[in-house]
Amino acid sequence: MKRFKTHFNGYSVEFSPFEEQRLACATSQHFGIIGNGRQYVLDVLDREIAAYRVYDTRDGLYDCTWSEENDRHLASASGDGSIKIWDTSAPNGERPLKSFEEHTKEVYSIDWNLVSKDIFVSGSWDMSIKTWSPRADRSLRTFREHRYCIYSTVWSPRNPHLFASVSGDTSMKIWDHRDTRSLNTIKAHDNEVLTCDWNKYNEKEIVTGSVDKTIRIWDIRYPDRPTNILRGHSYAVRRVKCSPHSDAMLASSSYDMSVIIWDRARDDPMLLKMDHHTEFVVGLDWNMFIDGQMASCSWDESICVWNLGRVPPQQFQQHHHHQPPPPHHAPPMRP
Repeated sequence: MKRFKTHFNGYSVEFSPFEEQRLACATSQHFGIIGNGRQYVLDVLDREIAAYRVYDTRDGLYDCTWSEENDRHLASASGDGSIKIWDTSAPNGERPLKSFEEHTKEVYSIDWNLVSKDIFVSGSWDMSIKTWSPRADRSLRTFREHRYCIYSTVWSPRNPHLFASVSGDTSMKIWDHRDTRSLNTIKAHDNEVLTCDWNKYNEKEIVTGSVDKTIRIWDIRYPDRPTNILRGHSYAVRRVKCSPHSDAMLASSSYDMSVIIWDRARDDPMLLKMDHHTEFVVGLDWNMFIDGQMASCSWDESICVWNLGRVPPQQFQQHHHHQPPPPHHAPPMRP
């Protein structure tokens, strides 16, 4: 397992869709409650993780997403409500190519469309969702139906028009970005929903994770009840990511400081429960080029990259002995 020290608290990691070794990580100072942000662009090498570019921001960064049309471009979601587009061929310390500044509170989620590669979506604590083009000066459309902070917005991997959003109002909504009214609203959990991801092999299946500690699998054609519930985390589920290599595998990370790898083809779906971080694990991603390679980032100021086939036994266990984290599941709203 390779590690990289960030010196800031990690919030989001994402592998490049163009280069198998390149990894982005969005970080925040002082747990994202106050202070600056830093966007890392890293290279995962044979023996180490090396910094390729580092860009500093005046406010914390909560999420990042690679452009699907330009291998040099990367977008970051900021605590000041802005969205920054970076050109990673520019040297360290360079200003962003663009800064969109329409959201009025923290932008907590950002995701690039895998099919219509010239559009991305953002979700904010101002309870709005916006779609953007890097070539436009303003957002393309704004969506307002959620009644609380929006924590995650994710495009369908197959349909160029559909995206899902989840919120602290306990709901998941399915949208067609050509219409400001949602197509469907699902009461996904009994508590705040912090994360969602679309199955890469099944455009009808979405996975959600919640403060209620569960992961739920949804067939969006049958919104009344989940098709499966996965239990294994002892605190809020902060991030779920479906595998790009298997329709049955997904990973989750939690405020219980663990990462769990799930394989729903098994009788016992919990494949591994990993304890390689010492604080909340907030960011998680699979490498689409290398089957079984994963990255995670945590509030412990470290990024880890590992291959599932080569996880040493001491990195995982079935029971935790950590002190419980504080009861809040996200940084408090800032003045």
